[in-house]
Amino acid sequence: MADRSVKYVAIIGTGFVADLYMTSLAVYPDIKIKTVWDIDADRLRAFTKHWNVSAATGLDDLLDRCTDQDLILNLTNPSAHYDVSRACIEAGRNVYSEKPLAMTLNDARNLHDLSKTKGVRLASAPCSYLSETAQTLWAALRDGQIGTPQLVYAELDDGYISQAPYEGWISASGAPWPAMDEFEVGCTLEHAGYYLTWLMMCFGPVRHVVAGSAELDTTKLNGANGAPDFSVAVLYFDNNVVARLTCSILAKHDHGMRVFGTDGTLEVHECWDNSATVRKRVRKKIRRRLIEWPLTKRLKLRQPTHPKVKRTGAASMNFALGPAEVLEAIASGRPSRMGADFALHLTEVTLAIQNSGKTKGAQIMTTDFASVPPMPWAKALK
Repeated sequence: MADRSVKYVAIIGTGFVADLYMTSLAVYPDIKIKTVWDIDADRLRAFTKHWNVSAATGLDDLLDRCTDQDLILNLTNPSAHYDVSRACIEAGRNVYSEKPLAMTLNDARNLHDLSKTKGVRLASAPCSYLSETAQTLWAALRDGQIGTPQLVYAELDDGYISQAPYEGWISASGAPWPAMDEFEVGCTLEHAGYYLTWLMMCFGPVRHVVAGSAELDTTKLNGANGAPDFSVAVLYFDNNVVARLTCSILAKHDHGMRVFGTDGTLEVHECWDNSATVRKRVRKKIRRRLIEWPLTKRLKLRQPTHPKVKRTGAASMNFALGPAEVLEAIASGRPSRMGADFALHLTEVTLAIQNSGKTKGAQIMTTDFASVPPMPWAKALK
């Protein structure tokens, strides 16, 4: 008789990011790897040998080995996300896709609608909004720590990446960092979601996007046209909160976010660290001046949070937070905090920023999602 307490994932795509998932999945003793597959036989062989997991003989074999209680992790190159996820959904399998969900909004809508028709789960990375840091920030907002939130500044700048020694960035099982894929897809599709998901969780759907984007470094693809390497967006939410989000692989590294409220500010220095500190800064009137107080208060949640992973490269993120959440939702029959509606809205907003160029102007979003409940351990601050 099968052990119902054990949950299974299968992996399609055994490149650079797959090793990060394996490191994260290792901290969940109740989640096991059923099988993995990659179109590159050498890459698949290196991955299965390093991690001691079973290889499928092909996509159909992998789909046949999975059940409707399992979750397939689509970790393929972004250009393959749509076709692979569609094949999984058509086979009646639950899918968790690396970002972006698809390269066009029409393809993302097709996946969303097909998942509803087939009655399967569809989710998309990133999952860092389920992390201790993001959930602490949200608890502070719900608790009224800074009064009424009004304005957010969020930065996702990674330094001048094309000049970095990325040839030496090799994963645990020997996969190189996929530089050309990253440059062709662009930093907005790859990174904007790390703070967009936090903003969506805290403030709901984005209603209007006013954005601009540009490709400025023309050396990174040997002169060929690539995706924008800079974007900036102003995001308008229903509750009168406005956020400015900047992405680049040119400007000095900065992953900070500040939420400005009527009574103070919440500050986070890094969204790629699940244990990054959330700090509260107050304003004080001294004589005839308004002062942003130099001392801050660290905010913490009352209960233990989630398993942590050690730093790997530039990040200290548990990539399995999302798959674990979806698997728990499947097992209990409840809606997931990482649902298809949320993934589709994230895709629409991100593509609106990516494709804004010089002249797009204001864009009205057409997708929506229901409010996301906090993690069960994130109900109260100390």
